[in-house]
Amino acid sequence: MSTGNAAATWTGRGAAVPTRIVLLRHGQSPLSVERRYSGRGNPELTELGRAQADAAATAVAARYPEAAAVISSPLARAFSTAGAVGTALGLPVEVDDGFIETDFGAWEGLTFREAAEQDPDVHATWLGDPTTAPPQGESFADVETRVSGALQGVLDRHAGSTVVLVSHVTPIKTVLKLALDAGPSLLFRMHLDLACLSVVDFWSDGGASVRLVNETSYLP
Repeated sequence: MSTGNAAATWTGRGAAVPTRIVLLRHGQSPLSVERRYSGRGNPELTELGRAQADAAATAVAARYPEAAAVISSPLARAFSTAGAVGTALGLPVEVDDGFIETDFGAWEGLTFREAAEQDPDVHATWLGDPTTAPPQGESFADVETRVSGALQGVLDRHAGSTVVLVSHVTPIKTVLKLALDAGPSLLFRMHLDLACLSVVDFWSDGGASVRLVNETSYLP
């Protein structure tokens, strides 16, 4: 598939080859079913989650057969999803800790309401301030720092290639936020479904083009 596109042409990048990052959220886990904060906890995929991973892998392999690498968060739900993609593409899975999910600290395993009732002031502040962290957890500003560094490493190692990156809600939203040069409200105003695909092209001059967000048409 050609990486040339109209956006690249009218911005003067028609002769350049971007690095395409295919962002895939992991499939369903038990905490996903119950809508609980799922950060550094390490549940496996559910049966539906495995089916979602297989369907996403089939779609990725059909659309991006030129992919040169599959990179995953170290957590089981992402690594299992990435394994399906790697099998479909005939590629090994590279683990990058920089794309692990947010550490939700004391809120791990809680619902939104439970966390708000447990720490009402911190939770309310956290919703509007990316520098505020959950108790014993990690702020979104800290997540952006590590994701930005990990992303730059991927862009450096795989310049001009297509890379499949399997991760979690916050790191994927952070990559999209960086690509869009958007403010922190994007983290709360964008919805990403389980096993969804988003795609961003990054150019060596620092430009970026978000081509796809939250596609799930291939899911069972």
